[in-house]
Amino acid sequence: MRPSEQLKQSCIEDWLKATNHPFCIELADGSLPLDKMRVYLAQDYTFIDNFVRLAASAIHHAPALPDRLPLAHFLGIIAGPENTYFQRSFDMLSVPESERTAPQLLKPTNDFQALMLKAANSGEYGNMIAVLCVAEWVYLSWAQPFSESVESVEGLPFYFGEWITLHSGEYFESVIEHLRTQLDTVFNNAEPAKQKVMQDYFNQAVLLEKQFFDACYQ
Repeated sequence: MRPSEQLKQSCIEDWLKATNHPFCIELADGSLPLDKMRVYLAQDYTFIDNFVRLAASAIHHAPALPDRLPLAHFLGIIAGPENTYFQRSFDMLSVPESERTAPQLLKPTNDFQALMLKAANSGEYGNMIAVLCVAEWVYLSWAQPFSESVESVEGLPFYFGEWITLHSGEYFESVIEHLRTQLDTVFNNAEPAKQKVMQDYFNQAVLLEKQFFDACYQ
């Protein structure tokens, strides 16, 4: 079993709750109340800044150029199409400017921000990749099952459907595979004490993903 799969299995209960969350299911079928989507988008948009910091730190600490390039390319997607998606969604959903730029952070949002910065500042590539892998792999896991049916949902607004297509498909799968391969390699090469730390980062990130969906849904 791959180390990344072992890490997932170590927190499988929280993983399944995050990737099968009612929030995600209702988003995919278009029944999610718009007030919950507004809260979610405003909170999720705040992650971009620290996600970029964490990814940039991981790129810096990666072993070699082939390890850096896929993540560097993905950062361009975050800064381009994904950022544009947020702005278009904010406009369509009439999200107030104050919520777009400085929303009051929910506790899981604040805690995940802190975890990303902690990983970035740890100086350990494995810790950074563990958090990045969770942040993207969870989204692939919940979005992928809906990727083929999203276009068949009549009248599904773009702020629902496009969020799914951004987190599924061949390219996004390749991003997750790169992150998992990086995590597998660094975990296999780490001493037991560092493996334990990486597992702690991974498990905490999964728990916070689940708590984030809980908070936005409630």
